[in-house]
This record gives sequence, C-alpha cells and structure tokens, in this order.
Amino acid sequence: MTDDISLVALRGLGPQRATEIRSLIRDVPGYPHEPIVFRDITPLLADGPALADVVEAFARLCEGDDGHGVDVVAGMEARGFLLGAPLAMRLGVGFVPLRKAGKLPPPVDRVSYDLEYGSAALELRSGTIRAGARVLVVDDVLATGGTAAAAVELVERCGGHVVAAAFLMELDGLGGRARLAGTAVETLLRVGGRPTS
Repeated sequence: MTDDISLVALRGLGPQRATEIRSLIRDVPGYPHEPIVFRDITPLLADGPALADVVEAFARLCEGDDGHGVDVVAGMEARGFLLGAPLAMRLGVGFVPLRKAGKLPPPVDRVSYDLEYGSAALELRSGTIRAGARVLVVDDVLATGGTAAAAVELVERCGGHVVAAAFLMELDGLGGRARLAGTAVETLLRVGGRPTS
C-alpha cells in the first residue's frame, strides 16, 4: 500500500498514524471487475480507535475559526452513512441520508445524474433540510465526482447551503475535484487515481 498516497490531512494525527489508518483501507484489484480497484474501508470501520480518529479528523474541518461551521451532515449512500452519522453525533448536529432512488417514502426531492453507462438518482426526504442550513456533504471516496455533484445540487435545491464536501479519500486524476468547482472540497487522504468503486 505504498501506492502514491499523500496523507493530506488526517488532520493533525501525524504521519505515522495517518499511514496506519491508510493501511486499514484494503485495495481489491479487479472487484467488481477490471480495471477497477475497489477501496474497502471495512477494516477501518472495524477498528474502533481508527474510526474515532477519522471522525475526529473530519470534525476538525468543521470546528474552530478556520472550520466549516455546519448545521447538518448529509451522507451519500451507502458508505457516506457510515462516516457521516458518527460525525454528526460528534458535532451535535443532525444527519440526513442522501439515498438512491426508490429507498425513501414520499414526498422526496430528487436529482438525476449520468453515469458512464446509464443514469442514477439521489433522493432526499422533502423538508429535512431547513432553508439556509449549512450542510457538510460526506462520502468515503471522491473519484469522478458525479455522485458528489448530484448530492451538492440536491442539497442546494432543497434550500441548504453546502459549506463543503468531505471525503475520506480522493483519487487523483479522475476529475472529481474539478467537477465540484465552486464547492470547497476536503479530503483526508489522496491516493493514485486508478479506476475505483
């Protein structure tokens, strides 16, 4: 796992701890198919101290004079739930799940977006984000940015103000950051941009 990692932040944990945390993210080449390298965060989630350190690193993005003050955390399905909900608890704010189409009862707000081969949609329960709320959008990986851009659009369409989009890791060279132009992007780790899932 020496790939081309840049331990961008793990915000104040120090390089040794950041490297330990990166070692808990398993690279699975060819899953679900070639040429994808799946980034499996299950070992990280199973390690209580490491998960706590990651949540704390995200929290530091939101606190203090230089932080993005937030009223609510919005997590993208599905792994964004696993990072966003404990972060919201740590910050003492609400958590809103951004779901794949058809997973929430009506009424919902929806944004459709294009994938490489087809399209998808994200939904949010109507009325769960109050007008003007400062929202942090959270997910595990920023790759091409399509889902993240749809999440930002959905939150803003519902009246929220996205103060930042935060990711455990960013895959360099896949254009995700550029696709989120106009939105502050925060990442804890940067890794080589091989195709991912």
